[in-house]
Amino acid sequence: MLSRLGRRWLRPLPLVQLGARDPLLAPSSTDGIKNPALPVWAVASVSAVGSSGPGSWYEALATSAPVRGAEDVLLGVHTATGLPWWACIGLTTVALRGGVTLPLAAYQHYILAKVENLQPEIKNIARHLNQEVAVLANQLRWSKRVARLTYLKNMRRLVSELYVRDNCHPFKATVLVWIQFPMWIFMSVALRNFSTGATHSEAGFSVQEQLATDGILWFPDLTALDSTWILPISIGIVNLLIVEIFALQKIGMSRFQTYITYFVRVVSVLMIPVAATVPSSIGLYWLCSSLMGLSQNLLLRSPRFRQLCRIPLTKSDSDTPYKDLFAAFYAKFISRK
Repeated sequence: MLSRLGRRWLRPLPLVQLGARDPLLAPSSTDGIKNPALPVWAVASVSAVGSSGPGSWYEALATSAPVRGAEDVLLGVHTATGLPWWACIGLTTVALRGGVTLPLAAYQHYILAKVENLQPEIKNIARHLNQEVAVLANQLRWSKRVARLTYLKNMRRLVSELYVRDNCHPFKATVLVWIQFPMWIFMSVALRNFSTGATHSEAGFSVQEQLATDGILWFPDLTALDSTWILPISIGIVNLLIVEIFALQKIGMSRFQTYITYFVRVVSVLMIPVAATVPSSIGLYWLCSSLMGLSQNLLLRSPRFRQLCRIPLTKSDSDTPYKDLFAAFYAKFISRK
């Protein structure tokens, strides 16, 4: 039986490879994958670099084609709708998050669901492979190091074959970050260009004048800082809610996930003073983006929406996700004594 399994799963490990110090890779698991649905993981203060001189990296970014494209999008929405700038910023954010990042987030959940459904098969293969390696190590008198390297190399190969078979390599789940974060940066820099009149667009100075009067509520001037700190604090609160929803969704998080969760909490808090140093137009964009992220996170928990997106069912799925989320939130933050 074991020899048959060995012929099926094991491939001999060349002596040259056994002597080399190859990286030791264990099989991936769903618990180790972090849903990066947040665009505030790697935050940069666009105001702090605003003093960079000509020829600096920030100057290159502010005049780059993607930032000019973001300026054109904002100007196009404003021209097409005739709405005040505060509404244009909100509408553009909703359109970009709904038309670009929501489909990517659904695809991310699709990949992660397929990876999660592979875990029982991966555990079964790992158990049998471990038995085979133990028997062969005893027969061939392998050292513990050779046996461990043989197990890890074959396990890595087998897991990779499963990902190829089901077309669900975990790296595909990171596509959301590679699109969402640059888009967030480009839009933020474009709004800063408009707010400071630093844009190279012909409409730059007129846009700055319009932003100065096209605010709303407590921030009528979108080129000025929010002296009330309502926008910065709201950004921090919404981002913390997103983090807590993720944390409540995970049961028995790994140490790595726990560290990442605490790190993102710190970043969310640090976003408050950062947001207080940028024009209100950027703060409004960040708040709208965070609110869309929160809504997106909640929407992707809906069984009907997941079914509509053809996201596979998993063991961790619930028929009453919102009720479970409220119960977990109540137990963690309200009923604690």
